[in-house]
Amino acid sequence: MNIEVLNYKGWANSLRLSNHLVDLVILTEIGPRIIRYGFLGEDNLFVELSETLGHKGGNTWHVYGGHRLSHAPQADPRSHYPDNFPVEYIEKDGFLQVVQSVEPTNGIQKELDIYLDAHSTKVTVVHRLYNRNLWPVELAPWALSAMSPGGMAVAPLPPRGTHHDDLQPTGCVSLWAYTDMSDSKWKWGREYIFLSQDTKNQEPQKAGFWVPAGWTAYHWGDVLFIKQFEIKSGKYYPDKNVNVEFYTDHSLLEVETLGPLTCVEPDQFVEHVETWSLHKGVPAIETESSVRHAVTPLLSNK
Repeated sequence: MNIEVLNYKGWANSLRLSNHLVDLVILTEIGPRIIRYGFLGEDNLFVELSETLGHKGGNTWHVYGGHRLSHAPQADPRSHYPDNFPVEYIEKDGFLQVVQSVEPTNGIQKELDIYLDAHSTKVTVVHRLYNRNLWPVELAPWALSAMSPGGMAVAPLPPRGTHHDDLQPTGCVSLWAYTDMSDSKWKWGREYIFLSQDTKNQEPQKAGFWVPAGWTAYHWGDVLFIKQFEIKSGKYYPDKNVNVEFYTDHSLLEVETLGPLTCVEPDQFVEHVETWSLHKGVPAIETESSVRHAVTPLLSNK
């Protein structure tokens, strides 16, 4: 893993991690945030919102783009503290650690450990939330990847069964007040749920799912971004027990995963681990058959 310092689109002292296949850019003037993930010399799979490129400071929360860590359940202002300020970083043996100052409005401190495999596109991100209050806090890690517009997200449903054998529910779907299940951006299949991003559609959409398979993906052009994540069985998750959420508006599509709700004692932490990979030459995944043939063979054992 190579690390270099550069000015990235107005953000000075950004860190570029690279191997012979892909690169990442981690911001240090704001964050913690991974603003880029893509093949060398090619487009960024993460969206970069032009109106906030190079922005820093101030008390207004910005989307920015890229990948970030938050804490669920979502609430304003608790989970909307602006990450507009510098972060510390430490180069460790085999990974980069990025540490945010304690958020003064809620006493939570965010930390990312970022590993780039030397020989593949694999990236491992350890998301860590510390409770720096003097009292316990219940929360869940919430990892959000804001993807470039024009692609398709997919998540697998729990294993299918029969009416005779499966008398109890095996999964759930969480809907928000603005979720419109009739919107053509959704495709509700037997084995998978799809959500496409449409830059012409101004209506936001969001839904959450229980995904025991531990993966979700985003297809963009001919590149597939796979996000795999750990499942902690026997735990209750936020937003009515879901561990994957999709959100989209006219500018982006967020592929989000969550850890379980945890009561974190003072000066203790909770972790959530994602493993990413990129794959070229992947055909469109607009049908369930195409997911079975083009995506599932690319899943790793992490």
